[in-house]
Amino acid sequence: MDFDLTDDQRLLGDSVTRLLAAEYGFEQRKALLKTPAGYSEKLWSQYAELGLLGLPIPEDYGGFGGGPVDVMLLMQAFGRHLVLEPYLATVVLGVTALRLAGTEAQQGEILPEVAAGSMKLAFAHYERQARYDLTDILTTAKPSAEGFVLEGAKSVVLHGDCADRLIVSARTSGGRDDIEGISLFLVDAKAPGLARRGYTLRDGTRAAELSLSGVRVPRDALLGERDHALPVIERVVEAGIAATGAEVIGTMEAMQAMTLDYLKTRQQFGKPIGDNQALQHRAAEMLVAMEQGRSMAMLATMSLEEEDAAERARSISMAKVGIGQAGRFVSQNAVQLHGGIGMTEEYAVGHFFRRVMVIEHMFGDTATHLDRLADQVA
Repeated sequence: MDFDLTDDQRLLGDSVTRLLAAEYGFEQRKALLKTPAGYSEKLWSQYAELGLLGLPIPEDYGGFGGGPVDVMLLMQAFGRHLVLEPYLATVVLGVTALRLAGTEAQQGEILPEVAAGSMKLAFAHYERQARYDLTDILTTAKPSAEGFVLEGAKSVVLHGDCADRLIVSARTSGGRDDIEGISLFLVDAKAPGLARRGYTLRDGTRAAELSLSGVRVPRDALLGERDHALPVIERVVEAGIAATGAEVIGTMEAMQAMTLDYLKTRQQFGKPIGDNQALQHRAAEMLVAMEQGRSMAMLATMSLEEEDAAERARSISMAKVGIGQAGRFVSQNAVQLHGGIGMTEEYAVGHFFRRVMVIEHMFGDTATHLDRLADQVA
């Protein structure tokens, strides 16, 4: 397998690194956290100008036509700077759903606007009672004369408070845990009967709780095949796991660099604490864990194009476990090696730690994916 980057991928990485180095310092990020939106609309427009919002969108719809590796490189860069913009929700989750299930008309209407930065998406699937079970859906979509009527609620919808369109899963047939009977719908964020309560997650990123009460959508709001949306939902979640896995690699790179710098500059008893051999060993263990996580992130990225669903699911779960374990080890040690300053709001390492912990619980935590791997072996 060839892991060498193309010239276009190197150019992409360089341009993103320059942009974030200039616009996304730690103090600038803290200022963005205090704004009502919680991110920068100016930077969102710059992402569009650079073609980042159209990275995985086909060229026919105004995109770059990139693949999973391109998204991986971008998410690593975002991880190094704790980017707050709704890239994961819109470009990774939302665009993946549209690319897999959208009709030509739906893609032609929405994807060019996403690439231009004029439309944001959110993927609303998880519900409170479901935890990480993708089939546990209580939200319903009942046929009406014009289309469908949606009733129910969705929880922890990433950047659901700023989305212009929501991709909502609902039951069109079957019981609560049935594999069949789940469908996806495109819902306008301003639709009557849709209520959103936005809030901040522990790492500073935004999410929302959705309430759908008599939300009417037309027939052409159906995204993909009726009653058979689960395979699409699984692919969207897998894309999310791969993207956030790459983001964790970026956060670990930043924490590793910050920790090494601190060990070299922090003086104790007249010499740098990095001269302590035990701390050198700890830093080396962090590096090993980070590289192990990097290999798992690559596995997840490459697995997205695997046609065998069972093999793809196994590889993604393996990657999720490996990255989760590596991220926890590196972030915990980074905080510990910084001592008391690592726990303060004024220092960046604690913010990186919280982002890693939030990601670990997205799309199924480490324990959940370990259980899935055990079930596959059994």
